[in-house]
Amino acid sequence: MEDAPLNTGFINLTADNLASEHLCCIIRRRAPHPGVEAKRQWLSGRLREGHVFRKLNAREVVFIEYAPLETAWVPILGDNYYYIYCLWVSGRCKGKGYGRLLMEYCLADAREKGKSGVCMLGAEKQKAWLADQSFAKKFGFEAVDAAGHGYELLALSFDGTTPRFAPNAKRGKIESRELTIYYDMQCPFVHQNIEIIKEYCEENDVPVSLLRVDTLQKAKELPCVFNNWGVFYKGNFETVNLLLDIANLKRILKK
Repeated sequence: MEDAPLNTGFINLTADNLASEHLCCIIRRRAPHPGVEAKRQWLSGRLREGHVFRKLNAREVVFIEYAPLETAWVPILGDNYYYIYCLWVSGRCKGKGYGRLLMEYCLADAREKGKSGVCMLGAEKQKAWLADQSFAKKFGFEAVDAAGHGYELLALSFDGTTPRFAPNAKRGKIESRELTIYYDMQCPFVHQNIEIIKEYCEENDVPVSLLRVDTLQKAKELPCVFNNWGVFYKGNFETVNLLLDIANLKRILKK
């Protein structure tokens, strides 16, 4: 496959183009994908809150997604920050400088709007389904808080202030001992992961509670770190990683 030509043309999703633009993660030419359409519906409510989805103007997985921390659906608190949900460059577009351009856009946007800084979920060691933290640290992001299980809050402060995990996010415990998953529709892969887990649990008689996070308040009050997904088993927090590979779910259920 030939390398994609360098294209610095980007587009931001708006209320006017949301229905017609692809959402990067899962690109379909014909039949709509239920996870993508669920994400599209979720975005329709977020864009008017200042949520930004910026992508390469091409049929490629190249995008950044961020929002004002006050309206970001994560249990993180702080004043006047942006929160980065996702920064992803995939496939033949890697190594062409797109990630740098997207991060620079976010930081410039934050400064232009007088933000105090930008933050994102990270970890002591890189975890799947989180943006590349070594890349973020090249821009000056550093750990400003920790929540156990190796998760950290990374921030680039412009004025010396820092955000923090909500106290409830550090709890990492719930009363129920059955498999419990908190989720929202920010990620297009969530829908199919829910279906995979439902099928496996039904076939194997595994009790499961699938709890949709459908308001900002619910997101801010979650008992664990969260980007769009949080898994508990036997009352203990396990991961924010999606479980598209059923082997990962089996590994948790063996505990």
